[in-house]
Amino acid sequence: MKYSKAFIKTMKQDIGEAEIVSHKLMHRTSMVRKLASGIYEWLPLGHRVLKKVENIIREEMDKVSAQEISLPALQPKELWEKSGRWEIYGKELVRLKDRHERDFCLGPTHEEVITSLVADIVDSYRQLPFILYQFQTKFRDEIRPRFGIMRSREFLMKDAYSFDVSDESAAESYKIMYQVYENIFKRCGLGFCVVEANSGSIGGNFSHEFMVMADTGESEIASCECGYAANIEKAVALMDYDTPDTDNNFVKKQEMQEILTPDKKTIEEVSEFLNIESKQFIKTLVYYADKDYIVILVRGDRTINEIKLATYLDALDLRLATDEEIMDITGVQKGFLGPIGLRKGLRVIAEESIGNIKNAVSGANKKDYHFININEIDIEEYVDLMLVQEHDKCIKCQKELNFSRGIEVGHIFKLGMKYSLPLGAEFLNDQGKRNTIIMGCYGIGVSRVVAAAVEQNHDDKGIVWPWAIAPYQIGLVCVDIRNKELLELSEKLYADLNKEGYDVLFDDRKERPGVKFNDMELLGVPVMIIVGKKYLKTNQLELKIRKTGEVVEKNLVEIFNFLKYLSF
Repeated sequence: MKYSKAFIKTMKQDIGEAEIVSHKLMHRTSMVRKLASGIYEWLPLGHRVLKKVENIIREEMDKVSAQEISLPALQPKELWEKSGRWEIYGKELVRLKDRHERDFCLGPTHEEVITSLVADIVDSYRQLPFILYQFQTKFRDEIRPRFGIMRSREFLMKDAYSFDVSDESAAESYKIMYQVYENIFKRCGLGFCVVEANSGSIGGNFSHEFMVMADTGESEIASCECGYAANIEKAVALMDYDTPDTDNNFVKKQEMQEILTPDKKTIEEVSEFLNIESKQFIKTLVYYADKDYIVILVRGDRTINEIKLATYLDALDLRLATDEEIMDITGVQKGFLGPIGLRKGLRVIAEESIGNIKNAVSGANKKDYHFININEIDIEEYVDLMLVQEHDKCIKCQKELNFSRGIEVGHIFKLGMKYSLPLGAEFLNDQGKRNTIIMGCYGIGVSRVVAAAVEQNHDDKGIVWPWAIAPYQIGLVCVDIRNKELLELSEKLYADLNKEGYDVLFDDRKERPGVKFNDMELLGVPVMIIVGKKYLKTNQLELKIRKTGEVVEKNLVEIFNFLKYLSF
């Protein structure tokens, strides 16, 4: 492409609403433009990157004999009612009615549609297993679209679905897709890690996220050098169950006592008043969960992981109860709640760490009073609800966990029979008996990959594209197009590079060299070839590597060998 004909307009300034690097640079380089909140137009430069990512995904999917299909974005309400997700998905689901007042949605995902399709076609075990995939625009009415295309209301996704006869076969499909995803992100030139993850509204009991590592990532990751890694929503840790040292009289079990703690409500206040560490406390919280109220016990120095809690309760609407609700439900003022003497009939769930506290402290369910030396609590439900935090130890090797941030670009799920059972996707086994198909789901946010690549690959001059997904791999700059010899050489080199299969952006504009160099660096082309007056004296052309800033000189013959063996 010749720059003079390209639909590109670079900008020196960031747009005011841009909060992260990818939003700023994708706008400044004319990759995307905002049409409305969370809705973006893809311009030629951005579209080229999008298609390169898409083609890499397609090639890797086809290698494992996955078959590409295309499903409608417009989906009928009836399918979503069968799976139970019409209400579950909430306000993110874009709902609409047709002229006949029939209910539809714009698909945020396609589990219902693909399962219904397979249910209509598959009737024998001989047709299984197989994997189907598509590239499809998805719609989610985000409450707060932000970060450009990183969290938008309309986006491009690759979603795939596996269909198997057994859990063992489904596990093999999952393993295959896990490797496919690793291959895809390696080919895209991205630094990533794979973490255990919460399955969320998609469902299933096992999933992994593929995270591109970036400081601006929305997801926090807990990891260890032994190989353990998990999204903070899913992460577990080896709890610190140590009791105070032997000089402290709380080491041995003591007799429970009720202590006056006037106007001391918070853990910090009571801890200081009693001179007892917060790790000895039992924090008693009340949650509202789908029209029920649940009492949750957690160690005083820890925080409840609400994602784990919602998953355990299978709750769609989860929040902390208000002060008024707490008083109404328990009859106790907030700040003095505890597990001893609670009103009967309340469901009480304890975080696993509670069972290891000796001589615990908690509210006495009476204003201005706390119990000390609690050692026996009648609790039936102990659950891992802990939010891991700094200095926690790895559950596998007991070394201290590391914390970093990442951008989710892929998510794979073991769905089991979550959709196949309610939608009737069955097959006859080799004995003529009906069995339910076992499913897996595998998504990649194609447009999100583009933004994540920018977040991970940039500097103060602009984008630094990985070679495989760069919109143009080579930026050819003719320093002075008025010089006939330089222009003719540039035109010939441009033609020869294109013949060799390179994607070339030839800057043939009547601009100053500095402007051209700056634009090429802003656009992030991996290699810039400079056709300047030095060539007229030495027959040497300068090649500048965007990633390293290295400049080398090569003659016309050497250039092609250099490019052929250049490694990124």
